[in-house]
Amino acid sequence: MENQAEIFDKIVERRKSYRAFDLENQIPDEVVKRSLERAILSPNSSNMQLWEFYIVKKEEDKEKLTEICLGQAGAKNASKMVVFVCRPDKWKDRQKALVENLSNAFESRETPGAKQAYYYYEKLIPMIYDTSFAFVKDIFKTAFVWFKAMKGPFFRSVKASQVSIVVQKSTALAAQTFMLSISAEGYDSLPMEGYDEVRLKKFLNLPKEAQINMVVSVGKGKPEGLYGPRFRVPFSEVVFDV
Repeated sequence: MENQAEIFDKIVERRKSYRAFDLENQIPDEVVKRSLERAILSPNSSNMQLWEFYIVKKEEDKEKLTEICLGQAGAKNASKMVVFVCRPDKWKDRQKALVENLSNAFESRETPGAKQAYYYYEKLIPMIYDTSFAFVKDIFKTAFVWFKAMKGPFFRSVKASQVSIVVQKSTALAAQTFMLSISAEGYDSLPMEGYDEVRLKKFLNLPKEAQINMVVSVGKGKPEGLYGPRFRVPFSEVVFDV
């Protein structure tokens, strides 16, 4: 019987970026749903979960999205497409939910662990994620970080642009979990970063604060959808002992 590591090896090896999908073999809705449920379990910064996932499956909508994705081959015959969206503007909603959830983790606010958790989510999270009047606040945030860092290591990614990167990284982790799940289900995927973000946000009716992370096509990959054998630079060129 295979152990979990061997199974995971096969899932990772199986996942490849396909640019052609079999239109006769449509991916079931429940496979996409299960994979997004797994994606929601992905690790993310401060557990803020500042993401949204949009499933595009109607033919007319896929045609519009294919045009927005610059007519890429991997979009033209996808069974479905999922748009991974960053929502840094949802930080207040997520913060409120996380603070409310702390009562399930701690019996009292007065225990040492609870004090630290409540301080983090009630005081630090608003300081970091509130990007209104960013130009002015970034100056004060930078000064605050500089002062704290004089005493020792301190988190420095507090500017609006840096917060955006943090949210993008968390959403990308969810996208990777989703693609690995699609692979485990016996289907294939293609992450795409080539798109017109302005038109895509308008297509999804998103507010200006939202950010597109990536579009992922899914379906049953066709052999011709692989552009040659997989290539990776040698392990020794990218992995270093410290």
